Amino acid sequence: MKNNRFHALQQAQNREEVLVELPSVKVSDYFASMVFHDEVMQNYMPSDVYKSIKNAIKNGTKLDRSIADQVASSMKTWAAEKGANSYTHWFQPLTGATAEKHDSFFMPTQNFKSIEIFGGDALVQQEPDASSFPNGGIRQTFEARGYTAWDPSSPAFIIGRGNGKTLCIPTIFISYTGEALDFKAPLLKSMAYLEQAALPVVNMFDRHATKVVATLGWEQEYFLIDEALFYARPDLVLSGRTLIGHAPAKGQQLDDHYFGTIPDRVYQYMLDLEQECHQLGIPIRTRHNEVAPGQFELAPMFEEVNVAVDHNQLLMDVMDRVAKRHKLKVLLHEKPFAGVNGSGKHNNWSMSTDTGKNLLSPGKTPRTNLLFLTFFVNVIKAVHENADLLRACIASAGNDHRLGANEAPPAIISVFIGDHLQKVLDEVVSKVKSGKLNTEKSDELKLNIHNGIPDVMLDNTDRNRTSPFAFTGNKFEFRAVGSSANCSLPMMILNTIMANQLTEFKILVDKHIKSGDDKEGAVLKVLKTYIESSRNIVFEGDNYSAEWAKEAAKRGLSNVKTTPHALDFFISKKAKETIVKTGILNERELEARYEIFHENYVKKVQIEGRLIGELALDYVIPSAIEYQNKLIQNVTGLKGIGAKATSYKTQMTIIDTISEHISAIYSNTEKMIEARKKANTIHHMPDKSKAYCDIVIPNFELIRKHCDKLEQLVDDESWKLPKYRELLFTK
Repeated sequence: MKNNRFHALQQAQNREEVLVELPSVKVSDYFASMVFHDEVMQNYMPSDVYKSIKNAIKNGTKLDRSIADQVASSMKTWAAEKGANSYTHWFQPLTGATAEKHDSFFMPTQNFKSIEIFGGDALVQQEPDASSFPNGGIRQTFEARGYTAWDPSSPAFIIGRGNGKTLCIPTIFISYTGEALDFKAPLLKSMAYLEQAALPVVNMFDRHATKVVATLGWEQEYFLIDEALFYARPDLVLSGRTLIGHAPAKGQQLDDHYFGTIPDRVYQYMLDLEQECHQLGIPIRTRHNEVAPGQFELAPMFEEVNVAVDHNQLLMDVMDRVAKRHKLKVLLHEKPFAGVNGSGKHNNWSMSTDTGKNLLSPGKTPRTNLLFLTFFVNVIKAVHENADLLRACIASAGNDHRLGANEAPPAIISVFIGDHLQKVLDEVVSKVKSGKLNTEKSDELKLNIHNGIPDVMLDNTDRNRTSPFAFTGNKFEFRAVGSSANCSLPMMILNTIMANQLTEFKILVDKHIKSGDDKEGAVLKVLKTYIESSRNIVFEGDNYSAEWAKEAAKRGLSNVKTTPHALDFFISKKAKETIVKTGILNERELEARYEIFHENYVKKVQIEGRLIGELALDYVIPSAIEYQNKLIQNVTGLKGIGAKATSYKTQMTIIDTISEHISAIYSNTEKMIEARKKANTIHHMPDKSKAYCDIVIPNFELIRKHCDKLEQLVDDESWKLPKYRELLFTK
């Protein structure tokens, strides 16, 4: 154990980069080569089958079972040609990770013969154990039945692990009684609901549009450290973050890592990762160093939200597998290291039509600019009315360490739109109030200063990296989402609150039109009331500042800093009106998630509590005593030769200081254990999670404080855990 840290350091320092052999062809030649996408379907299916499945995807209709058989046969033929000999329904249970149960195409027949078979029944539905996944009380242990059901809107793909390849079929996961037990099913419902609400509003301006989809472009932040150093830190292995560790002399204060030259080993890892992602159809385009040492980011092109979420979930798995080839470990925890930036997953969200219009992109004509303003203002209104629900959907034990830590958006939900667009909204209010805006002719609705409303231009605002929900030119960036999160939940909430808002908007506009207003005038009148009623949610300044927290309180905005208390917003009357009444989740499903998220929080904090106790008692205190004994031997030797007391005064001070820290660590660890025992007596899960938050976690920092002080005092040779300088700066 004593030499474990130095052995890990030696391994890390002697690593050589694993050179990646890149294809000799362009990325475009092998992009999505392992995906059963539209062009592949056309090549492998009869035309009538292809048309049937495309119609089912577009209109959300069910496939006839005979069609499903032909789709399955085509899919198996393609997969077998790619080397796959098994298949799995790939789904996203409420664990936060993905899940899969593999079945072989192989089927034995009589006389020891066999065939390869994959029929429509196997494609459309499978039956995994529903009781072994989080269900929030929906299923009892003895009620094991659950179903995965094929989602044809997200293409199947082939994953290779070593020499094996498996056909992966994206699916939803539901209980025997029909409740959603995953993240995907509610997301799909919210997409359909948003389209249903948004299309009538779009058709007021563009009668040719027949479809509206939500789009997502995520940005994935992560840390990379050497594999040997990772396994020498039990806290990283079991919790994903360092529970103790003193800050190094140099951290990120010089800003020299951000956008710097990518380290060689990391560069090869990125090339390898991108090659796998491109084969799987994940459109990665961006890579760079992030702010903290050892931190990086990648980002793809925008995609339809369902596919984008699937790609992000797939990416996190691929990242880990590729890292193993390079003797690296990916850290997706929101705050793996104290004192440096944590990691988020910025969700860039917008809506687009099948006529090619991004609904959050300013236009060049009066009509398209009014369309933009309609959706832009409705987003702000939706966030204002549902800020607490947005706060709840990003809550997690990991994200609590990141939100508001002078690096990430705070727990206060606000919207940044920039000075120029603020002037646009002010002008709308002013002109509608005064009645000076002539809306009878569309050519007088030009959005320029001379005619009353300023021009709306792309990228006419600065970016505000402190804002949790910022407009960035043609999309809203939900920056508060955590790096390990499944994007489905925040996307489902955004889709749902926007759909509710647009439904209300259309009703009000129609009322004004019935009262005699022309369409443009009716739209602007409703927008004016929304702008005025949503002012409190708009903030253009520094979201990190203490002044903003005070101002937000005056505005009536919530500032709930911890997960167990934020989760209560999920079962509020407002949440049930927003989610349950619209049918995205029923009340049982919503309350089950509330229970699951609390339980997940408790389990993670329990693990961290056990770990910090283990680190303190098994690593830190023995290291401190070992060094203390060296000092005692030194003092004894000096006394033995008759040295003056002043010659070992410093040693005695250090010996005493070490004893004080050891005593504090031990007593605070005992307090933490007692607090855990007290919390564990609580049976109501939401109350238990609040107890863990309020009475258990505060002990972590007290223990850490003294551990980190000892790290500074104890000689380097005696310290058994890799230090921050080694974890963050060993290339």
